[in-house]
Amino acid sequence: MVQINWTFQAISDLKSIGKYIGRDSKKYARLQIIKLRNRTKILHTQTYSGKSVPEINHPKIRELIEGNYRIIYKILNNKRIDILTIHHSARNLKAENL
Repeated sequence: MVQINWTFQAISDLKSIGKYIGRDSKKYARLQIIKLRNRTKILHTQTYSGKSVPEINHPKIRELIEGNYRIIYKILNNKRIDILTIHHSARNLKAENL
């Protein structure tokens, strides 16, 4: 089974998402964070289940989609994956921000 490591950036993104949604509803903020975290669990057994990130075009940097969010991750080896960032799909993604 692959170890999933959340980078400081990804954790910060989750907190920001929670704060933003939480301004309107604490309940839905909590639910969205749970959905995002649960979505990554598929990576434990299906490392390549996400698609390649078009802006980056690197086979080991991939993304999962959960609602309006892109969960961008990097496959380091067959034992570890780093969650790099959680990015809202309405915003532009720049490779240098990863």
